[in-house]
Amino acid sequence: MDGVSSAVVQSGIPVNRGIQPRTSCMPDDGAASHNNYESNNRTSLDEKRNKTDGYSGEDRGQFTKFRNRRSLPWYQSRELHTVLAITALAFVVRLWAIEYPTSVVFDEVHFGGFASKYIKGRFFMDVHPPLAKMLIALTGWIFGLNPSFDFKEIGMDYIEPKVPYIPMRTMCGLMGVAVVPIAFYTVRNSGHSLHAAALAALLVLFENSIVTQSRLILLDSPLILFTAFTALAWVNFHNQRHDPFSDDWFIWLFLTGIGLGLSGSVKWVGLFIIATIGVSTLNQLWLLWGDLRVTPRIWLNHFLARALCLIVVPIAVYMLMFEIHFLLLGSSGDGDGFMSAPFQMTLGHSLKDSPLSVAYGATVTIRHQGTQGGYLHSHISVYETGSKQQQITLYPHKDTNNDWIIQKKDGTIPESLEYIKNGDSIRLSHATTQKSLHSHDHKAPVTEIENHFEVSGYGYEGFPGDSNDEWRLEIVEHDGKDSQSGETLHTLRSKFKLVHANMNCDLFSHKVKLPKWGFEQQEVTCMRSAVLAKTTWIVESNTYSLYPEDAPMVNYKKPGFLGKFLELNKVMWTTNAGLTESHPYDSRPSSWPVLKRGISFWGKEQKHIYLVGNWFTWYMSTGAVVLYVVIRALLFLRDKRGYRDDFNGFREYYELSGGFFFMAWALHYLPFFLMGRQLFLHHYLPALYFSILLFSVTFDVACRFVPNRFRLVALVVTVSIAIFVFRTRAPLTYGLEWTRAKCEASKILKTWDYDCNQYPDSYAQYSANAAISASNAEAASTSGEESILEKIIPAADVQRMEVGEDTGKVEDNGEASSGGAAEVTDGSSKTEAIDVNSYSQESRAVPYTRTWMNALTGIELLAWKFPVVCTMDAMPSQPGQTRILDASYILSLETIPSSKNVESARSIISKQPKTASIFPTQGNRLVSFLGIGVVTIPGLETLEKIHQCIEFTESLKSLLVWLDKVDKVGDADISRLRRVLQEKQPRFLLT
Repeated sequence: MDGVSSAVVQSGIPVNRGIQPRTSCMPDDGAASHNNYESNNRTSLDEKRNKTDGYSGEDRGQFTKFRNRRSLPWYQSRELHTVLAITALAFVVRLWAIEYPTSVVFDEVHFGGFASKYIKGRFFMDVHPPLAKMLIALTGWIFGLNPSFDFKEIGMDYIEPKVPYIPMRTMCGLMGVAVVPIAFYTVRNSGHSLHAAALAALLVLFENSIVTQSRLILLDSPLILFTAFTALAWVNFHNQRHDPFSDDWFIWLFLTGIGLGLSGSVKWVGLFIIATIGVSTLNQLWLLWGDLRVTPRIWLNHFLARALCLIVVPIAVYMLMFEIHFLLLGSSGDGDGFMSAPFQMTLGHSLKDSPLSVAYGATVTIRHQGTQGGYLHSHISVYETGSKQQQITLYPHKDTNNDWIIQKKDGTIPESLEYIKNGDSIRLSHATTQKSLHSHDHKAPVTEIENHFEVSGYGYEGFPGDSNDEWRLEIVEHDGKDSQSGETLHTLRSKFKLVHANMNCDLFSHKVKLPKWGFEQQEVTCMRSAVLAKTTWIVESNTYSLYPEDAPMVNYKKPGFLGKFLELNKVMWTTNAGLTESHPYDSRPSSWPVLKRGISFWGKEQKHIYLVGNWFTWYMSTGAVVLYVVIRALLFLRDKRGYRDDFNGFREYYELSGGFFFMAWALHYLPFFLMGRQLFLHHYLPALYFSILLFSVTFDVACRFVPNRFRLVALVVTVSIAIFVFRTRAPLTYGLEWTRAKCEASKILKTWDYDCNQYPDSYAQYSANAAISASNAEAASTSGEESILEKIIPAADVQRMEVGEDTGKVEDNGEASSGGAAEVTDGSSKTEAIDVNSYSQESRAVPYTRTWMNALTGIELLAWKFPVVCTMDAMPSQPGQTRILDASYILSLETIPSSKNVESARSIISKQPKTASIFPTQGNRLVSFLGIGVVTIPGLETLEKIHQCIEFTESLKSLLVWLDKVDKVGDADISRLRRVLQEKQPRFLLT
């Protein structure tokens, strides 16, 4: 970090155009008049100020020349023409084919779904602040987004439900477009040449990773835009430093504060730009403090102006976004469980007033305080491990199974009111099942640590209970305004723990879920030496018929905006920190600057979207960062030895603007090393942006060593390489057609794990698939109405044949579900082909399917979850020559609404084994049993085999979908199923 500190010592902020050394890289704009800040009478104070801020009087005089440096009208300036041309190109690159894919991609699942919830007004919880999500929701609302579309799965179709995904993506894309001219002006207004500014803009424009993020309904495009805008506003503010408290000075300072607030309101990663501006501000104030011409009063004005614009304004913007967020989400939703009960009261939840003191015999609900898991809960289901007694869990919703009756430790209830005291031994009886809260020396159902014990519901009619039902109530915290709540158990005001009498462990819960047999509710255990926070409980509701009518009542107090704001941000923080689970495409910060791997976003129809950077831009920008550190370190060592290398003014020129961009890169990158949460490559994009700006500065300084005639050539060559690399990876950026060979050639690192096997050998394969899809669509449009099978998948014109001697007999005997290998034996008997219309109504269910494949090389095709294998050689007749590829394929009940219970279907189908041959080519054979399809195509080239296998697959669909005249399936379901089959084309894998 020596580079950062050194940059801060110099200035920590960019140099403006006024101090450019005259070189071949930077054309001479002519002299400019001195700024009014400069006095004609030079004094020792003037000289000291010049030494302090590193600027000469001439430099300060040149400072404002960018305002009137041109003799031509503004609309004829080369700079404007350049930035307009680059911006026009950005529109093309960012928005081209933005309508594709026509289905949900990657995290559109989350942020599109949040848009639907905003429109419905249903509260949800997310780890990111709300600004970008509200902008996405606003766009969706304007263009008619139906909130019933929930974006819940990657691959969900946008077309049929008429989701306005194109405007929603375009909004993010336009923000990506705006980043390009901002990058241009940030470098230009930092005092660098037109060529350096154009380079920065073009490298940002043709950066694959930024393009990918800008084309989808994601948060990174708004984040990068507001971060880049903030940096530009700060550069422009710094350029007004010799005209303090002027209108321009205040405008750019205020806009910097707005940018800080907007950046932090998109993602908390935006806080890093706040750190960047904060460090630069401290450096400015330090230099002003050392300026003998700045009086304490003027310095205080500088401080207050910065405090107002850079602290108060960002906080106000951030809080305003949450105020709008709360106004939009005023109803109960799936995020309620993350919030406290008082917070939930503001979302339409209600809770009746309860008597203050709690007595024996009262029916109470007990809420856990250490997590947002909810209430102590039980139900009739039992554990499948341990004692197999009744389950005790935490449940987040109100339910009668949350009710418990407080009894004396012997299970009795006093006839008169007796209030519960701190230290009393009690028993809790479940109001619905009459089981007692119980613990014993059994391991907890999920947590297998030695100091965790099972908590269960135990007892039966006539059983008086035992000492394992006894718990000691200890009040650990109470309301300071209610001193009695520390001695007597009070509703809501007394926080207590329950200590088991025999095991000496505390009733405990944590964010660990039970398996499906426990309905994935939160585990409750009895733990020794537990953390107090996870063993703390309160009584939330309290009812008893013996309570007097005038008993003091209590209820939650609804929080105001500030209370909700603070609580939600605390929950966001803890939830964000808890995202520690691994992900197939997560990565650590050390791998980001070298672009070790990317992120798979989407794959379908032999196309793929994969987030990966432009390796040329990535490595050049990383190299610029390393070079800056090396140069600063060398200069530091030489300074210590008494040398002063000025390089005719280029040192200061490089250190100031380069130092600011280096500091911004470091503060947007290094903090991630402190995070233990799940991280991805896209977290590096703001840091990448600043490293690109640093590279453009490095390029500009390097121009002084290049003859004037080669300057433009260097720019063109650099940009051309970046565009070439961008183009070679455009299929991954846009989801375009590609070939396997070109995909493999694009990998310069083995760790780039996008799968090239998903692409065909030639582009002709895409045409073949399109022709098949068109043929299916045409057939579907002319299909009759006799059966749902014909409505959904038009049967191919296939010759149905009897199976001859060369067809094997496959027997499964109903054992497929056990994972055992099916038996393959020789058979010479003839079997009739499958007739789908011959099945009874009961047999029309989803088949259980399994893929078999020749152990030799083959081509695997998957068509709408039906596994098909085209083998290169004859179908082996011995089990030893066959291997299982996939354990099972059971079609989703969600995909086919009419499907019956899978287990029942498996039983029915296993009793009706069938074999058939439908492929009309002589010498081929097919075995089709319970969804198994294998065809051999001898004597054909690979490509021809692929084409014929695809044709076979289309025919196989009509044979394997065992649905016929199902009454419950309507026209909408038929249309949806037809669309699914048309869109999900077969994919092949040559192995």
